[in-house]
Amino acid sequence: MPTGGRRLAILSFSSGEYDARSFRVARSAVAEGYAVTLYARWAPGLPVDETRDGYRIVRVDSTWRLAVPWMRKAARARWPACVAANVPTPGSPSAAGASSRTSASGRPDGWRGSPLLAPVRRVRSKLRQWRSLLYTFPLRPMGWAVALEDACEPADIWHGMWAGSLPALVRMRRRHGGKAIYDSRDVYMLSREYSTLEWPIRPVLVALERRWAHRVDQVITVNEACADLIAKQLRVPRPLAVMNTPERWTPPRPPPDRIREALGLSSTTSVVLYQGQLNTDRGIEQAADAVLTIPGATLVLLGFGPREERYRAMTLETPYVGRVYHLPAVPPAELLTWTASADVLVMAIQPTSTNHELATPQKLWEALAAGVPVVASDLPGMAEVVRETGAGYLCDPTSPPSIAAALCQILEAAPEERAALRQRALRAAHERYNWETQAEILLEAYAGLASGTAGDPR
Repeated sequence: MPTGGRRLAILSFSSGEYDARSFRVARSAVAEGYAVTLYARWAPGLPVDETRDGYRIVRVDSTWRLAVPWMRKAARARWPACVAANVPTPGSPSAAGASSRTSASGRPDGWRGSPLLAPVRRVRSKLRQWRSLLYTFPLRPMGWAVALEDACEPADIWHGMWAGSLPALVRMRRRHGGKAIYDSRDVYMLSREYSTLEWPIRPVLVALERRWAHRVDQVITVNEACADLIAKQLRVPRPLAVMNTPERWTPPRPPPDRIREALGLSSTTSVVLYQGQLNTDRGIEQAADAVLTIPGATLVLLGFGPREERYRAMTLETPYVGRVYHLPAVPPAELLTWTASADVLVMAIQPTSTNHELATPQKLWEALAAGVPVVASDLPGMAEVVRETGAGYLCDPTSPPSIAAALCQILEAAPEERAALRQRALRAAHERYNWETQAEILLEAYAGLASGTAGDPR
């Protein structure tokens, strides 16, 4: 047991299966002498309590109804049974399912398809979008925060991951004391659907995130550009940048070939890898179309997410069958060996939000750590890193021909140039872009909070 009574609680509003940043934070804190507990959301098939790498993971089930005071008593009576029975939480969209009155053509059936009702359908569609987004933030996080009251133990430092942790971060700090860090892993209210929300919903959510952020002791984020913008968005002191980089790693020689082995591909097949969340605006469709124009190349999607079923189905459709493949997500501890099996990693993230434009996604750092050249969107966040390291090429992510041209610069390069690209990637990871360097910054912030030099809650 670590000495000194230093207790760290990481609040990861995820299932705690693939949250590599939380795992890295936990390992570094354990090595520094902290007693660490990572609190996550329970999901069917996952243990409620487990120990990993010297820290504890506690998963707590919840329902959005816990966020509503007059529904709380009934919800508390029902939600513990969900953990024991391994069934979806009552009242969640995944458990409730959805009914649809549509014809075989996919259009509303009968009189409901009348053009006269088009305005009504638009309003209903907008209300459904609002309901879905409000469920994601803040209702479900607020319900999880209430559920944590029966599971959380006191801590000296509370480290909350992304906006979904904010209600719990503020609630646990108020209940148990200690210091709180909000780890804003993106500019949440400028991401995807939230960036296009209309009045009155968006101003309310922006104000809510800002109000909660003002109740923590320190805000951190993943790069300097995001730090500048978050300071303005949340009206807080400029956040500390702690990049989301993996630990230093040296690929084995010869490099692993796990992707070709798993898919039964020829040794002459060029593997273009997309890894990470399978969702919209990630450039997956554009990368797939680009690969179709490159002889001998295949696109491999490694990951999970809201559109996993759609992309898995795409791999069986013409013209993508035999050219695009899907592999399920792998544990973070194994990810670099899979990444190192690729010839190039593609990140054609679409310029659909400010958050995307400033992003330095984890997959970028993982490519460098594995010594794999990259093709990335020519957007401010990623472009700066790619140009500085010389570890790949930039593209217009909206244009499959531009993506294909950048991929060909790597795949058709002479062996010595491809080797040089790999060496530049590894050198950048070993010298600068690694977790060992970032952990020192984070642990200094922890020490500053403990000593009171990091400031008081606003």
